Amino acid sequence: MSALSDQLVTFAILAYLVAMISHAVEYALGNARKVPAAAPARELVGAGVGGPGGTVEEPATPAPTRPDRSAARAALAGRIAAWITVLAAALHLGAVVTRGIAAERMPWGNMYEFVLTVTWIGAAAWLAVLWKQPSLRRLGLFLTLVMVLLLAFAELKLYVQVVPLMPALQSYWFIIHVSTIIFASGIFLLGVVPAVAYLMRSGWEQGKRSFPYTLARRLPAAAGLERLTFTLHAFAFPIFTFAVIAGAIWAEAAWGRAWGWDPKETWAFISWVVYAGYLHARATPSIRRNVATWIAVVGFLTMLMNLFGVNFFFTGLHSYAGV
Repeated sequence: MSALSDQLVTFAILAYLVAMISHAVEYALGNARKVPAAAPARELVGAGVGGPGGTVEEPATPAPTRPDRSAARAALAGRIAAWITVLAAALHLGAVVTRGIAAERMPWGNMYEFVLTVTWIGAAAWLAVLWKQPSLRRLGLFLTLVMVLLLAFAELKLYVQVVPLMPALQSYWFIIHVSTIIFASGIFLLGVVPAVAYLMRSGWEQGKRSFPYTLARRLPAAAGLERLTFTLHAFAFPIFTFAVIAGAIWAEAAWGRAWGWDPKETWAFISWVVYAGYLHARATPSIRRNVATWIAVVGFLTMLMNLFGVNFFFTGLHSYAGV
């Protein structure tokens, strides 16, 4: 089962890569300039109602223009990308499940398994958003790029063989605490995609034509991206809050204290404060939406620090990365 999980991860990465390329094709074809259609030619067609020898002018059916064909091909590429993303997510889920079967436990015992599960939550949440709002499909280019980068990094740098769960983690709180942290992290992972897209699209709508604002030319309107960013973060934040509280309760039972400013605890608290600051800023009319969205991006950077930086550069009671 472990070998099957490894193979499924590889196939999932390839599928996400193909989906990303298909989204890129949609982007490229969607950038075709629309040329005003020429006035349709008029043909002389004989008709009995015009009397003997009479004629009536009827417009000839115009041939499809090149921009029309490009738009149709862009839409097809986008639909293909969406379905390949579904396939990639299915392969991804298979990798997570088979890893758990091989380990005979929930597959969250080390950093590799954590990243594998968080990225799947992000992909599944994206497919749910896409099903509800198909007009946001072009965000899939950025989402699949994130999936490819994170999964490739996990395979190259974080991979470890299946091992039994450490004694310190053998508790029912492991499932409660880690599952909620994973779920919230996956939603935050998805939330940063429309956040960055909004910042670029907002700049484009304000007349900025330098890189990276040019990447946002074909993105949905900035207002819709900003609303999606807020919705995702407002949904994930209470779950993240519960996960931090559950971790404190578990720490009290395992180590005799609820909070000890361990590096992992400290950065979790920092992330919580930053995301709370984002939601507060978003609800404050005097604070510009761009400023609030930048706070959300900073929040995700603190999550990355908590996931990668703490495990690589610090040692503490939460040193279970396995790398």
